[in-house]
Amino acid sequence: MNNLLTDSFELPRTQPSGDVDIEQGLQAPMHSSELGMEGFFKQVQDIEKQIEKLSKLLAKLQDGHEESKAVTKASAMKAIKNRMEKDIDEVLKIARITKTKLEELDKDNLANRQKPGCGKGSAVDRSRSATTLSLKKKLKENVTDFQTLRETINQEYREIVERRVFTVTGNRPDEETIDQLIETGNSEQIFQKAIQEQGRGQVVDTLAEIQERHDAVKDLERKLLELQQVYLLIFQANSMKIFITTYG
Repeated sequence: MNNLLTDSFELPRTQPSGDVDIEQGLQAPMHSSELGMEGFFKQVQDIEKQIEKLSKLLAKLQDGHEESKAVTKASAMKAIKNRMEKDIDEVLKIARITKTKLEELDKDNLANRQKPGCGKGSAVDRSRSATTLSLKKKLKENVTDFQTLRETINQEYREIVERRVFTVTGNRPDEETIDQLIETGNSEQIFQKAIQEQGRGQVVDTLAEIQERHDAVKDLERKLLELQQVYLLIFQANSMKIFITTYG
């Protein structure tokens, strides 16, 4: 991942700050450490690494979902469910870490304005603000991707349930039947006639697979919604900071 600063930020060499007396001549150029940029660069790189981890985990979850669509055995579905749950737990962990790091970056940006030559509106301050905003934009793109995955899983789960019912019963289920299955995961009543005609042993794998799939979808949905809440806290806090900075 490209560093957000290397191509866009250059420290001023002979640019006087707004509070310098021109008659006294130009001040000596300040080093990046004096301007607080070395620590800032490190913070940005740390956050970029966390966002990259989120992108990789998103790809793993997408792959897991695609794999699950072809599964018809409960044991195979359970294995995929366990793997995806582990990945989404890691996503939540990283999201919280990233939230904390961004909050620290915001605080440091404000504190850095107290240094000579780094006041509000200075080149350093503008660069820090723009870079921080770019990080949050990348994170927001992650939000969209994870929520798109959640919507895709829910939609395709509905289609899979419909196919399972048709395969076992030979009849297309109505919307109410699908809704009931999606809500409860309890398919035995729906498959009662098939159980009577084919025997419970013939249908039991489908019953178990549907239950595993139901549990997986509901758990992933809950955790992806939790992830969305973590992100919303970041963006709401950022919106408030922008409002205070603009109108406070």
